[in-house]
Amino acid sequence: MTDKVAAFKQALGNYPTGVTVVTACNDTNEPFGLTVNSFASVSIDPLLILWSLDKKSQLHPYFTVAQKFAVNILANNQEHLCTLFSSKIPDRFAQAKWSTSALGVPVLHDTAAILQCKTFQQIDAGDHTIFIGQVLEIDNAQKEPLLYHRRHIGEIPKSFYE
Repeated sequence: MTDKVAAFKQALGNYPTGVTVVTACNDTNEPFGLTVNSFASVSIDPLLILWSLDKKSQLHPYFTVAQKFAVNILANNQEHLCTLFSSKIPDRFAQAKWSTSALGVPVLHDTAAILQCKTFQQIDAGDHTIFIGQVLEIDNAQKEPLLYHRRHIGEIPKSFYE
């Protein structure tokens, strides 16, 4: 790893982010999903969000053809879902509470919020693809979010700000 790559990772690792699980269904209606922290809002008119995925991910080919997906914003007590959906376990959904929404996408239960989206655009970005989704449905439970900071999952301790 070059010094610049190491510095890049260290600098961005010090930037706290929320933790999401992005979910969709394949052409045989089987759910798939993975943990994502590269999530951001893009536009208010229309309502657009983005997230990115490494092209080497096993799920990359599935997301590139998905017409719809859900961004499940994890609540601060859902670290187990973050770990589960970042694992190599084949059937992650067997170990999670979820259902299929009226829009036909898998949604996780008890999250802080869920944004159901239709795929708006995909952008080639180096070794990643940026997925832009147009938000169709919003479910906001207004729970505290799960955070990722300095390679740790959970709440940022108050001492961090002192």
